[in-house]
Amino acid sequence: MSPASDALGALPILIAVGGAALTSALVTWTSRPLLQRYALARPNARSSHRILTPQGAGIAVIAATLVVASVWAVWAGIEIPPALIGATVLIALVGFADDVVTLPVLVRLVLQAAAVAAVVFTAPETARVVPALPFPLERGLLLLGGVWFVNLVNFMDGLDLMTAAEVVPVTAALLLLGINGDLSWPAALIATALCGAMLGFVPFNRPVAKVFLGDVGSLPIGLLLGWCLLELAWRGHPAAALLLPAYYLADSTLTLLRRIVRREQFWSAHRTHFYQRATDNGFTVRRVIGEVFALNLVLSLLAVVAVRAGVTTITMLALLAGAIAVGFVLRRFSLPQVS
Repeated sequence: MSPASDALGALPILIAVGGAALTSALVTWTSRPLLQRYALARPNARSSHRILTPQGAGIAVIAATLVVASVWAVWAGIEIPPALIGATVLIALVGFADDVVTLPVLVRLVLQAAAVAAVVFTAPETARVVPALPFPLERGLLLLGGVWFVNLVNFMDGLDLMTAAEVVPVTAALLLLGINGDLSWPAALIATALCGAMLGFVPFNRPVAKVFLGDVGSLPIGLLLGWCLLELAWRGHPAAALLLPAYYLADSTLTLLRRIVRREQFWSAHRTHFYQRATDNGFTVRRVIGEVFALNLVLSLLAVVAVRAGVTTITMLALLAGAIAVGFVLRRFSLPQVS
């Protein structure tokens, strides 16, 4: 059996998850004093934290993910697209610059679009989600969707452990799909390494957080996760690719639309996401994170069932169940808690 065919065996997976977790934790711990000096997140009216907290530990998460996935890929004889690696580094640098000195919105968007474009337009022409669409139109829509996904992951990273509660179940589900042959090997490797790296970050970000990911973490995490989901859609499973991030998609998109309708400056910081409203409505941070994590476990199960069943009826039922579950949690978050 070749190394490639055994890449997703139990031992390599455990080594990859453990190595990424250890690397992430070690880099986070050693970099925290520097972040404390140069990259402090100051609380304001829109913040969920109340004390000065260093940000930028996403450097550790992204470094651990890329290093572990790359070493694993070399050992297994698998090629991770160079454009993805380069785009991830670029968007991480953009995020780091924004963490230290705030960049103009237009500059951020242009650089983010360049990173997403590098991933989308270097993909094989055979990679299609909706073959009925003209190829240039589909790639243009994927570019817009990719930029939005990168930013929505950033927008949703506003509560201790929120990104971990999203990324860990989603990447674990992607790993399971990779083991079953429903996801490309490079995407499975990236997802596994990212899962481990996020687990290594958890002890530092649990309430009350000692350090935040910062844009240097949330933006490239959005890019890597978005690419893994796109790979899943390209493999013929678009429903699962929508189910896995359904909570993030719903919370961020509905919030954006609501702000546009109200003619607010939707690009500026705010506290109107459903998860933020939940804390204002009496939910504790731990309860919000717990419910989001539980919801993502349900969505991950539905996605895996839909893929493995391969039956249109079951896929539609899974999508309906996912929509109901997400709607239920959003509704709960939007209502004041009865004491």
